[in-house]
Amino acid sequence: MTDCSTDVAIIGAGPGGSTCGGFLRKYDPGISVDIFEQEVFPRDHVGESQLPVVPRILNELGVWDRIEACNFPIKIGGTYRWGSSDDLWNFDFLPYGRFEDEPRPGKFEGQRQHTAFQVDRSIYDKVLADYAEELGCKVHYKSRVREIVHKDDAIERLILDDGTSVKAQYYVDASGHVGILRRAMGVEVEEPSSLKNIALWDYWHDAEWAVSLGVGGTRIQVLSLGYGWIWFIPITPERTSIGFVCPADYYKASGLTIEDLYLKALSEEPRLSKLTAGATREGTVKTTKDWSFIASRMSGKNWFLAGEASGFADPILSAGLSLTHASGRELASLILEARRGGDFGWMCGEYFRRNAHRVRQHIRFADYWYSANSHFSDLKAHTAEIARDAGLNMTADEAFQWLGTGGFVEEDMEVAGYSLIRIDQLHVITGKLSGTPSTSAIHGFNLFVLKTKNAEEVKIARFGNGRVVSIRALKRDGKVLPLNGLFGWVIVGLEHSPQLDLAMSYLFEKMSKVGHWDTHTSTRLIECLDAMIRDGWVKPKVSQSIPVIRHILPTESSVVRNNE
Repeated sequence: MTDCSTDVAIIGAGPGGSTCGGFLRKYDPGISVDIFEQEVFPRDHVGESQLPVVPRILNELGVWDRIEACNFPIKIGGTYRWGSSDDLWNFDFLPYGRFEDEPRPGKFEGQRQHTAFQVDRSIYDKVLADYAEELGCKVHYKSRVREIVHKDDAIERLILDDGTSVKAQYYVDASGHVGILRRAMGVEVEEPSSLKNIALWDYWHDAEWAVSLGVGGTRIQVLSLGYGWIWFIPITPERTSIGFVCPADYYKASGLTIEDLYLKALSEEPRLSKLTAGATREGTVKTTKDWSFIASRMSGKNWFLAGEASGFADPILSAGLSLTHASGRELASLILEARRGGDFGWMCGEYFRRNAHRVRQHIRFADYWYSANSHFSDLKAHTAEIARDAGLNMTADEAFQWLGTGGFVEEDMEVAGYSLIRIDQLHVITGKLSGTPSTSAIHGFNLFVLKTKNAEEVKIARFGNGRVVSIRALKRDGKVLPLNGLFGWVIVGLEHSPQLDLAMSYLFEKMSKVGHWDTHTSTRLIECLDAMIRDGWVKPKVSQSIPVIRHILPTESSVVRNNE
């Protein structure tokens, strides 16, 4: 290469870099984007399981049809053996796991809007990078960044291995866990979890799928052992990713090689042994550390962190690709808005707040997930600190409230939830993990009084369609409450009357007039009220003159239930 000058230089052509570059070119075909990748695609990479937010982003980008054409297994949820019971239970994206037979390749419509993919990253990442190139990004393979030249907090240029100098208006670190730019700029990281796990994995051919639903539909398998857990993820009709996660200290104390520890774990899981009886391994066990972290900042004067360069959460919740694609999409909107003269400092602050919040929620939920598993005897030393700090010898309801330290108001979903899981689903999951049913925050009360007077009104960012727009919100004690969407409607209702039946009748009348009421609205409004109580925006009270509300939560739901 000769020396390069570009508008945006992106380090890394994985999903974070390709998503950011693709959206930049999609919404501004005149912007120049160069992506520098040290490897040659295709290449294998761990992190194959998605959540349904990813296909929505792929569809907005315009690449969903190409990913669907790869014939990856369709993820309709997961089967777990976890917590206080040896029973298997399912967490599905579709009610009762009902996946209808449909020909493939299909369209992003109907039931496919609520599912995800399980992808072979050697294929998936190449499709994304190729598509970014078709949109106009220049993708440079075998182009490792050797040096980042900067003055104070501004980057002046990148130096590649071959001596090429790259100058840009903006620089993006999408280099993954290694965080090339993050390290060069001296960005510190926080490790909120005391869990220090390692992951070992290999790829298998012709393993039997644990679950086959419709055409191409399946569930991942997450199976706990006494000293770790196993993942089983079909990533093509013939190829399956099988991995094992355990504490790094356990591996060191075992005296076993990586290969021997991996095979030992798999041999002790009868369900897995049956699925792999007729399968063959590719034969190279790979390993990486799975230590959760969050960067202390995600931007500087002319640079940004995206994807795993900015933060990483334990893989138990399959969050990696969701976090990576979401940050790449939002960063593209930020850069485009900045080039239009948008408030750079405010947008960078919002980008950090949103992405740090997402990663922290997933880390916190993963910590609870581990600590709730009585089978993980060797994890007790690692979870002791979590238990001491948060009192994790708790009922499901107490655990649920502990999770809420991070807030139950989900800006991304505009409904109540946590880690992209809706609050009603979370109630059932915490009950499954702890063996004790959760309790709704409205149960036993009949008046709900708004507590918003001491909150600060702020602007929060809405990223999408290549733009960053501000919406009104309230902020107090680190919690944020959007004043739009269903949360805004709950405020309207409670301002009319703190008595729930009167508030709901008023909202039905108002929302129906503007076409905002459907068969699920009342349930979602109750979920939002539950979240607002837990986050301190509403104070529940009891009046002796009217009956209290009885809101008994189920031990199972249409999406979280025992495996059949």
